[in-house]
Amino acid sequence: MHMEKQSRELFSKENLVWMGIGALLMIAGILLMSGGKSPDPTVFDDKEVYSARRITWAPILIIAGLATEVYAIMRGSRS
Repeated sequence: MHMEKQSRELFSKENLVWMGIGALLMIAGILLMSGGKSPDPTVFDDKEVYSARRITWAPILIIAGLATEVYAIMRGSRS
């Protein structure tokens, strides 16, 4: 008996593209959250630490990236 083994990819190219987009969103969020080094370590600048970029936009991008990753994984293959 000759049986052909049929392999199917776990994720299609479209799924991988969506995963890449999600990864880029998370990386952008992490980069927005980083930084804030003060020239004088004895001075605390609350405007820099608690800026809207760090406490609003960065977490939104990270959560959007995670949601995109879930969508990419759960999305059925279109082939």
